[in-house]
Amino acid sequence: MSRYKITIQYDGLDFSGFQSQKNLNTIQDKIEYSLSFLNENNLIRLSGASRTDSGVHALGQVAHFDLDTDLSLNAMKRAINARLPVEIRIIDIIEVDDQFHSRFDAIKKEYLYQCCLTDNPLLAKNHFIVKKINFEILKDLEAELLGKHDFLSFSKFDIEKKNTICEIFKSKWTLEDDKLFYIIEGNRFLHHMVRYLVGTMIGCMEGKITKKDFLSLLDNPIKNARLFKAPAHGLILNRIFYEN
Repeated sequence: MSRYKITIQYDGLDFSGFQSQKNLNTIQDKIEYSLSFLNENNLIRLSGASRTDSGVHALGQVAHFDLDTDLSLNAMKRAINARLPVEIRIIDIIEVDDQFHSRFDAIKKEYLYQCCLTDNPLLAKNHFIVKKINFEILKDLEAELLGKHDFLSFSKFDIEKKNTICEIFKSKWTLEDDKLFYIIEGNRFLHHMVRYLVGTMIGCMEGKITKKDFLSLLDNPIKNARLFKAPAHGLILNRIFYEN
């Protein structure tokens, strides 16, 4: 029995997130179904690095599974992709040590959020349409998130989540023609955290909340802050980082 690490890309718009859920259409279920054909139609359990929400996309999701097979890595990748819907693709597969864990061995994650400044219908399904922009306000806010903070205010409250402190290594807005991008790297992320941060920073830009109030929520965290949440379809899990 060998352990394999896969890198996955997917358009999450029509799926109920990555993680398997009863009676729902998920990324994990689709991949496990395809993997079963490599295991005499028996279930192979997949462990993902991040539980992306309904509608969220990925360019670099990582997962692992165990399988006893004589297939080459390329043959395995082709076989898995052959039974996946076009919205999901395995882009890389490698054999790893049997102690490797896609979630617990990850040292940081990177998310990308996409906004569009026009009503381009070709971008509406995977960009958040923003009509007005004050780029200087966004640039002023981005650096405030660097370092360790308690992000309780900027997350969906979970009574079982005791630790809400995350360390942010990168926080950067970029403007390219009619597109606006936000990239953030951190050691961990809370439920809906990136969407709340993006939505609230855009709220600051639009004058719906002041910078003082934004920083107060960061410095004096409260549960159920009811902030502005950017839509799921603009969010992409870009990359998972490991030691090696």
